[in-house]
Amino acid sequence: MITIQSFGSSSAGNCYHVSDGRTELLLEAGLRFAEIRKALEFRVSRLEGCLISHNHGDHSRAAADLMKAGVTVYASQGTFDALKLSGHRARVIRSKEQFTIDTWTIMPFDVEHDVDEPLGFLLANQDGDKLAFLTDTYYCRYTFSGLTHLMVECNYSLRILDANIAAGRVHPAMRPRLLRSHFSLENVKDFLRANDLSKLQEIHLLHLSDNNSDEALFKREIQSIAGKPVYICGR
Repeated sequence: MITIQSFGSSSAGNCYHVSDGRTELLLEAGLRFAEIRKALEFRVSRLEGCLISHNHGDHSRAAADLMKAGVTVYASQGTFDALKLSGHRARVIRSKEQFTIDTWTIMPFDVEHDVDEPLGFLLANQDGDKLAFLTDTYYCRYTFSGLTHLMVECNYSLRILDANIAAGRVHPAMRPRLLRSHFSLENVKDFLRANDLSKLQEIHLLHLSDNNSDEALFKREIQSIAGKPVYICGR
């Protein structure tokens, strides 16, 4: 059984704790190390690893400190190069090259963001659970079968963004960058329609924009398509 905890899910910092009851992982390390330690009840040694999708600070801020604390960090070469990190705790992973961390089997896959070698992750365990983690991408070229859990960015709604631009609350220059770097409500809905949801148990929506999202609307619209419980990850 997979359990998912959000320690932070916003442009201020993203960090999630995932466990299958045997092996505990972090997905992203975008909070201060002190905050992560506190969220883990000061038992950092519980972690078997940390997966980082890309180098932006709101996803990687504590990477170096985690490595110093004895946690192996898994990320692409492009991410490590941008963070200027190396060493035996820096494990380079590549898109579509599977690896294992104890009871988890993990398949990284490439995503679309404005950095070098960003990744999403498909995690499977020995109980048949399958979790897809997808953030900071405007598109996903892959589909997945047999997902039981989905953690997916739902950063903004195009309709809300355009209304904010028209009202002068958001600068127009934000629009092209968001469209080429983050998952919108509309794209999440298309992604769900393209995938096999027959075994899906729950959806966790990540990284909602402070200005261009609506939690109640997003939860209602995603739930109407998936027919499964939808959770908004805490900020």
